[in-house]
Amino acid sequence: MPDNVNYYIIKKKALPEVFLKVVEAKKLLESEKAMTIQEAVDQVGISRSSFYKYKDTIFPFYENIRGKTITIGLKMDDEPGLLAKLLNNIANYNANILTIHQSIPINGVANLTISVEVLPTTGDIEDIIRSIESLDGVHQIKILARE
Repeated sequence: MPDNVNYYIIKKKALPEVFLKVVEAKKLLESEKAMTIQEAVDQVGISRSSFYKYKDTIFPFYENIRGKTITIGLKMDDEPGLLAKLLNNIANYNANILTIHQSIPINGVANLTISVEVLPTTGDIEDIIRSIESLDGVHQIKILARE
């Protein structure tokens, strides 16, 4: 029977600390701030067995996403200029907007789906999401798909 692999996107604050430390150890190895796995795990405070157990299963969201498309779902207030601020925010990170779909606002709140192409020159995806979340009038943001 084939192994069914499922992927989930989960906010950092919901992850157990060991997963975050594994990601940190991998970054130390990639940046050569740690030359061995033992040095990396010692620096972040986890065991080698924890590192080996999770190293192939946890990756930052933005890793290997360049040249891909992400689709974001939002709930936002129906206010003049808010959509323009959101689009400018994405443009400031040099991401290419592919599609936009906005529902008719109900009770002053619209649902928006936006697909963004991540280019080699695009800034950090996490920063883009955080900047959108910080806009006044944006109530909810979810990453719906990553292709």
